[in-house]
Amino acid sequence: MGAPMADPRPFARLCSLSEAVSYLVLLGIAMPLKYVWRLPMAVHVFGMIHGVLFLLLIWFLLRSHFEKGWPASRVWLLVGAALVPIVPFFLDRRVRRWLEEQEPT
Repeated sequence: MGAPMADPRPFARLCSLSEAVSYLVLLGIAMPLKYVWRLPMAVHVFGMIHGVLFLLLIWFLLRSHFEKGWPASRVWLLVGAALVPIVPFFLDRRVRRWLEEQEPT
C-alpha cells in the first residue's frame, strides 16, 4: 500500500493553462521563426514542450474522471478547449468554480 496520490484536478487546471500558453508560443513565435526567418529550432523545442504538456493534461483529466468523478462531458470539454489556443483561458473561471465546488475526498 503506497502513499495516497495528490488530487489531479488542480494539476489538470495548471496543465490546461500551461498547454494553452505553449500553444500560443508555438503558433505566434515559433512558427513565424521557422517560416519567415528560416529558424526551425524553435518549432522543435516548443513543439516538444507543447506535446508533453498536452499529454500531461490528458493524463490529469483522465485521473480526474476516474479517481475524482469528474463527468466525461467536463473532461471532453477541456480536451476540446485544448485544441483551440485561447479557449482554456476563457474556461479557467469555470474550472476554478468546479474545484471550489468539489468536496475534498
